[in-house]
Amino acid sequence: MSTPETIEPNREASLRARARITGVVYLGYFVMAIFAEFIGRRNVAYGNAANLVADAFYIAVTVLFYFMFKPVNRNLSLLAACLSLAGCAIMILSIFHLAPSHISPLLFFGPYCLLIGYLILRSTFLPRILGVLMVLAGLGWLIFLTPPAKPVTAFLEILGIVAEGSLCLWLVVMGVNVPRWEGAGGSSVNRCGTR
Repeated sequence: MSTPETIEPNREASLRARARITGVVYLGYFVMAIFAEFIGRRNVAYGNAANLVADAFYIAVTVLFYFMFKPVNRNLSLLAACLSLAGCAIMILSIFHLAPSHISPLLFFGPYCLLIGYLILRSTFLPRILGVLMVLAGLGWLIFLTPPAKPVTAFLEILGIVAEGSLCLWLVVMGVNVPRWEGAGGSSVNRCGTR
């Protein structure tokens, strides 16, 4: 028979593992996106296939982030997820040349990064610097879409990669602060499935 003392460390390890899995899936997205860029220069069909796999990873990350940030603010987490899924849909449609050319996925990923950054800032289970970086990345992606941004596009791309890469690596290495995540309402989500 298990006691609360033996359950709590197991539960903490499980929640930390779930956060690390989110980070690993995020890392999978980065690896596939880089591979798609590299291989796409040599073979368009392979590049498109790799981009589809990268998009699948990002869809998975979106769902995992929804559940991670749901305890912070359910409505904003849902809105963020919807924006990201819309951006992923545009990217997938672009691969098949079905997306309207005037709609950039960044119109959705910019606000998505802004919302994830805000949710991190509101949470206490991830470092605030990650939230600041994500907010800056979101603003950067939106600025990237404007014609005057052309001279600084490389900087804006680096900012986005650094912000999302930092969040990814933090989750892989550190996970989340489980007691603070549960304090935000994560325990009620985990036990009941809803909040």
